[in-house]
Amino acid sequence: MKKIILTVAAVFAFGFANAQDKKEGSEGFSKGDLYLSGTFNFSNSKTGDFKTDSFTVAPGLGYFLTENLAIEGSLGFTSGKETLDITGDGDFFEVKSSGFGINAGVKYFWTPASKFSLSVGGNVSYASIKAEVDGLGESTSKIMGLNVPVGLHYFVSDKFAITTSWGGFAYSSNDNGGNGAEKTNTFDLGLDLSEVSFGLIYKL
Repeated sequence: MKKIILTVAAVFAFGFANAQDKKEGSEGFSKGDLYLSGTFNFSNSKTGDFKTDSFTVAPGLGYFLTENLAIEGSLGFTSGKETLDITGDGDFFEVKSSGFGINAGVKYFWTPASKFSLSVGGNVSYASIKAEVDGLGESTSKIMGLNVPVGLHYFVSDKFAITTSWGGFAYSSNDNGGNGAEKTNTFDLGLDLSEVSFGLIYKL
């Protein structure tokens, strides 16, 4: 994974060094552009006899209001399975999770008309995640979030761009299934490269 990140970073660095403000051909973005976006994440880990799997896909739509500013919206779908000691007494249970989320926000691009661009955005999100615990039942958590993501984008053709993003600042509030449960409020500030998301953009 580290090798992939370094390779992509090298491609972006090369693109940035050669990028020009002047738009070449029809690559890059401009005012009035409409685009489709999508991110995909899959992870798998194993510790002894315990395995953890997770899968997330998030298709989205964006529109450039000005030369540099775009509005975006996306839908996310996730599922996963892991083994946890929920009761804290050494007994492990299989936990299956699934859910959906919606996300809306704005994004500001630097050098949007070139092959390479950098962006910073702000968005709000809502997610509903259902967790089924083998032998203990199920619960549904509602999660509200605020995120300030940083992104890198590189056009590999007139229509397609590779994109990466990670959160510089994030806040979330999880009701942990409700029914009297205490909420979990989380603040996160930093750039954790282990949580980089890769995706594609298709300009319509």
